[in-house]
Amino acid sequence: MCWYCKFWYYARLSGTYLTITGECPIFVPFHQIIGATTIYKCFMKFEDYSISFEIKRNLSKMGFKRPTDIQFKSIPPILKGEDVLAIAQTGTGKTAAFAIPVVSKLHEAKQQARPDGIKCVVMAPTRELAIQISEVFESIAHHTRVKTLCVFGGVDQNPQIAKLEKGVDILIATPGRMFDLVSQGYIHLNRVEILILDEADQMLDLGFFKDIEDLIKRLPKKRQTLFFSATINEKIKKLAYSIVNRAIRIQISPKDRVSKNITHSVAFIAMDDKRFFLERVIGENPEKKILVFVRTKVRAERVAQALQRMGITNETIHGDKEQADRLKVMEGFKKGTNKVLIATDISARGIDIPEVDFVVNYDLPDEAEKYVHRVGRTGRGIHKGRAVSFCSPEEAEMLKEIETFLDRPVDVLEIKHGDYQHTLDLTQDTATFDLKSLLSEVEDFEANKKKKKKK
Repeated sequence: MCWYCKFWYYARLSGTYLTITGECPIFVPFHQIIGATTIYKCFMKFEDYSISFEIKRNLSKMGFKRPTDIQFKSIPPILKGEDVLAIAQTGTGKTAAFAIPVVSKLHEAKQQARPDGIKCVVMAPTRELAIQISEVFESIAHHTRVKTLCVFGGVDQNPQIAKLEKGVDILIATPGRMFDLVSQGYIHLNRVEILILDEADQMLDLGFFKDIEDLIKRLPKKRQTLFFSATINEKIKKLAYSIVNRAIRIQISPKDRVSKNITHSVAFIAMDDKRFFLERVIGENPEKKILVFVRTKVRAERVAQALQRMGITNETIHGDKEQADRLKVMEGFKKGTNKVLIATDISARGIDIPEVDFVVNYDLPDEAEKYVHRVGRTGRGIHKGRAVSFCSPEEAEMLKEIETFLDRPVDVLEIKHGDYQHTLDLTQDTATFDLKSLLSEVEDFEANKKKKKKK
């Protein structure tokens, strides 16, 4: 069945291709013939969907012309009211995959004078991700009757309460702040029709399983549930199948876990020499946006201080910073007023900044999968990006795990001895080297790895 043009007898879905045995008015030949059957690729545009004019106009302004794979497969069943269990990597356009049909459904319902109240709850694991999702919903819902609100902790709750009292259709929230406002009586969930869990795998990693269970208990049993995750494992399956009802299962699994738009490589550098090579990368690319990932909050601040000593302006973002400061930092990086941002993994999936030119893995992540999320901050959409990792001898085993996860080796940047020494000699950083502190960090890193493996 063709979901779009109602030619039920003509189309058979296979990936993003349709095998056509008759005439379909919105599909065109893909220049390949198999037997007597033509293979067609979907060239459908968003303007062909049965969604409101306002949403189509908003999508056009956002530069959205044709659906991505995850949007192509998710939008039709969501519009039909089906539960959806979707596995798709970050950067594939999955926020719009659920935001477009949800806004459309609620906009249509409001035109029929349906009762007020929160109709959709979107739960996200981090503040940055919640804000990112909220921005997408607001852009898609512009000029419609649908009102959205994002609530999260770390900031004064009173402005959020004031907006709640004016009426909200879609609530995007982190668990802590949402349950605070529920317990205070400011959020009522009895009229929720749609529940969306985004980045469910990260929510489980951050220990939000009980929060999700508590939320489910407060929602009407008759509802539509949309479950989006970057990975699938037994823990995710258990949670997913406990909350969805006869869900449409969608999985977008590209052969290459890293986007083809990203050139990624690794350089072997001693732990204490990393700051000098970061200085060199930044110095050789003064106009580029550079996102630097480190292992801990302490490391983030230490690297930031080293760059400051070198005369390089930068900002940090991690869990110990006040939310107002995190928002200010993100805004500066988006606008390009600050071109160097140092982040921990807690922010890896919440950073969706256009045109990040470089991702630098100053420290390799403690889990191979996080490598993909980190480098996925660059090379998004149609843009090209570069990712370079600094690997010290202490991190050699983790590099092997990353290459196993990717199912291929990461290209090595060969640094000749003379070039290596030249980089050290040219540094503007004259600070003394604290061996004891460095060894302590390495020991903590190895201890955390062992604990995770035991689990």
